[in-house]
Amino acid sequence: MNPTNHLLSRLYLFAAVLTVDVLVVAVIPHSAPLLGPLASFGIVSYAVFVGLGYSRLKADREEHPFRAWFFGAHLVCILAICLANFAALHGYRTVLDSFAGHLAARATLLSGIALLALACLPLRAWISMLRTTSPLWLYASLAGALAWGLRYPSQALWDASSTGIIGALQTLTFRSAYSVLRLLLPDLIVDPATFTLGTPRFLVYIAKECSGMEGLGLVLVFTVAWLSYFRKESRFPHALLLVPCALVVVWLLNVVRIISLILIGNAGAPDVAMVGFHSQAGWIAFTAVALAFSMATRKIAWVRRYPDGGDGFESGPAMGQSAAIPENERELTGESPATGAYLIPFLAILAASFVSKAASGYFEWLYPLRFVAAAIAIWFSRGELKKLNWRFGWLAPCTGTGVFLVWIGWTWWSKSPSDSTLGASLAALAPISRFTWIAFRVAAAAVTVPIAEELAFRGYLARRLINREFAAIPFSSLTLVSIGISSLVFGLFHGRQWMVGLVAGLAYAAVLKWKGRIGDAVVAHATSNLLLAAWVLLRGDWAQW
Repeated sequence: MNPTNHLLSRLYLFAAVLTVDVLVVAVIPHSAPLLGPLASFGIVSYAVFVGLGYSRLKADREEHPFRAWFFGAHLVCILAICLANFAALHGYRTVLDSFAGHLAARATLLSGIALLALACLPLRAWISMLRTTSPLWLYASLAGALAWGLRYPSQALWDASSTGIIGALQTLTFRSAYSVLRLLLPDLIVDPATFTLGTPRFLVYIAKECSGMEGLGLVLVFTVAWLSYFRKESRFPHALLLVPCALVVVWLLNVVRIISLILIGNAGAPDVAMVGFHSQAGWIAFTAVALAFSMATRKIAWVRRYPDGGDGFESGPAMGQSAAIPENERELTGESPATGAYLIPFLAILAASFVSKAASGYFEWLYPLRFVAAAIAIWFSRGELKKLNWRFGWLAPCTGTGVFLVWIGWTWWSKSPSDSTLGASLAALAPISRFTWIAFRVAAAAVTVPIAEELAFRGYLARRLINREFAAIPFSSLTLVSIGISSLVFGLFHGRQWMVGLVAGLAYAAVLKWKGRIGDAVVAHATSNLLLAAWVLLRGDWAQW
């Protein structure tokens, strides 16, 4: 039996593909009217239905084949909307400019969603699922409708005035930063009316976006998602107490970020303060809090369901008493020992990028730190990595070349901005410094980045979505769901180029599944990056870097 064909897996596949569809439609002009109701109603309804009905949905072990014809028709609907709207980029009138055109576009989108639903599950399976879970579908629909109906009244809660939540946080953040800076800077300038704070050499405006709300939102989403995923390993309500602790810490770190920003600017490095540190310090704080939260849920015995570390027993109420872990939950008590070898190189690159960007202005002069950090991490993980098959065939460079052509073609089609200050910054360097920086940039693109990203996204995530003991899963056994989700996450890491990143992830995963060797995926990835580096250096298209 193939578990990816079961009911719950098909619902996950439906949500994953629909998410990709929404992201595709969202980047094209005039799409907001199409997606407005879908975002609030659809997301909340799906979350409530799957969340509350998880046990009953998981109990359905009937296999449902994936129907490619319906999926192809669904792709035609999505493609029709994309083509009609992309025409606006080339000066043509879009179908959404008229009322009839708007209705036709919405009907096409809804038809595409319905066809996707039928591709994942037959109509009889949908009807049976709704009957067996009744009246859960009604509660989920009411929750979605409530979320959609409250979207306008709830905006008042987030108003930037002094009565709104963001306004209150803005004021509290301003006063907290001021109370510390007045002890450090004798010539401090403060204006509570305009939220201006700084010195005669460096003055900043603490806007509502600096209130810490974004960090609070990210941490809240992360902590809830983490506890939901590891719900069988966590003890409730004990684990819930970690959530407000994480929120308080990330807000305090935001105050520290503002204080440090002013101190750096006042010290004579305004570009570093406003360009590098300002944009990266928030992500550094979020990453630190997320890492600390995940470690706390795994290491603090008070919030773990099995505080002994997963050896099969849980301490009882008295000395010498113990309770055996149920047989069907033994595999939930720990991660594979190979996890670190697959994730540490990628995490090293992320950590190095945070540091190098935070210490830079418009030019990331510390970029070589990324290569060095990843190389060290790969070296220390070499014992586990030697177990993998690093051979590759001709298909790998061919796949990488295809991804490169798609990347350049997408850049031309979407008319991505081509202006970049990187070329001018490199030209201003001494020849030896310029050559060294470019050499490290190319080396990272062709060696450390492909290895680290393939280990993390294809080697770990794509297999971890199948089984906790991911290292035992052959690469040839990757499923459609695991490939889709891991490729989507990989694409999102590429920022505004997320769509072509998604295509690249799918291509690398396809060659990995076909050949069953990590070497093919790494070489395909390295080929794409190396050709892109050659394109940048030969044509001076610095925006691609």
